[in-house]
Amino acid sequence: MQTHRITTPFGRRPMTLALVKGQLETSSIKEGKSIDKWKVFRDVCQARSTIGIPDRALTVLDALLTFLPCNELTQEGGLVVFPSNLQLSVRAHGIAGTTLRRHLAALVEAGLIVRKDSPNGKRYARRSRTGKLEQAFGFSLAPLLSRAEELAELAQSVAAERRRFQIAKENLSLCRRDIRKLICMAIQEGVHGDWALIESRFRALLARIPRTPLLADLEPILENMEMLREEILNQLDLKGNSGKPDGNAVRFGRHLQNSDTESSHELEPACEREEGPNPTDMRPSAKPMKVFPLELVLQACPTISDYAPGGGGSIGSWREIMAAGIIVRSMLGVSPSAYQRACEIMGPENAAVAMACILERAAHITSPGGYLRDLTGKAARGEFSLAAMLMALYRSNAAGRSAGDKRRGGCAQPSAFQVDDGRNRPPYG
Repeated sequence: MQTHRITTPFGRRPMTLALVKGQLETSSIKEGKSIDKWKVFRDVCQARSTIGIPDRALTVLDALLTFLPCNELTQEGGLVVFPSNLQLSVRAHGIAGTTLRRHLAALVEAGLIVRKDSPNGKRYARRSRTGKLEQAFGFSLAPLLSRAEELAELAQSVAAERRRFQIAKENLSLCRRDIRKLICMAIQEGVHGDWALIESRFRALLARIPRTPLLADLEPILENMEMLREEILNQLDLKGNSGKPDGNAVRFGRHLQNSDTESSHELEPACEREEGPNPTDMRPSAKPMKVFPLELVLQACPTISDYAPGGGGSIGSWREIMAAGIIVRSMLGVSPSAYQRACEIMGPENAAVAMACILERAAHITSPGGYLRDLTGKAARGEFSLAAMLMALYRSNAAGRSAGDKRRGGCAQPSAFQVDDGRNRPPYG
């Protein structure tokens, strides 16, 4: 029995089996063992969440360590410190007395220090006539020495977990960026596919990310994100082998053909004819047209349905959406020449889509005609992405706006049109 090595607490503080076990462990420290006290303290700080102590308790432990005269924790150098609460409070940056006692109790409960109480509960040391320390009563730091290896392993485990968390966050950010840009690229390049459904699945995954996520939260979301990205890439690979001309070549070829504005007068009657329109006449027969999914356009721009031909309140074909675009053009006061120019540069379908997008933003646009001219000019220079505009509106409408906001054609934030297109600026405006 090693009862002479067990110290019971003074006063009303109870004795527990945990205290007995902790004191027995500290009594079995190997002779000659030593460790740098600040290295142990850094390990404790790193493993604080695992040990289960508050950050203010670390301040108190730091103050206790400063009362050791040397930097090494050794049995020969003495492991008991005996500062008064006043001295300890000063070195703990003025911590209040009640707070100090609470955090001392937390350190004892966590097994980082042991109370070695005197017969009267005071902290003091008894020395010999030569000044050698014979007995000290206060707080023993022996648990830090006996648990040094354990604390180092805990610190390494926490560091590895933190690194895994950082890698998961980085991979998730990269995967989000890849999916967002691949969807926009697929729509912009005219790749067939249910991109509205894929966008909805992507947004559902984003909604699962907590405000303060843990590694266990991120790993399954990242796995699903990577599967979605692989699915998108597979669709793009299938389309890449179909012999479809490069989308950029089609776009720049169309711009070169339309650089002479006097050569496209055959489009003018179709854009100007507002009584009994025949929108299919507006399509240039010699130019390939890049058309977005009609369902995506109607989800991104629901207000355009109010201007459907015949007043039915629904649009079911590109003919109807182009006819509605002409009505909206007249209602917003856009000049026929500005709309014709948009038809020449973007194509009739895309010009109608641009009018639908402007209608959604009408409350925030002072001059719709000037706005359309600006978009047309940017499209002619290859600086405007209609796909990015549609996806921004689609995300804004899918974010839960009220039906009244949609009917008024306003967005909750003017910045909702800003899309991460790699140039850190809105795609138009």
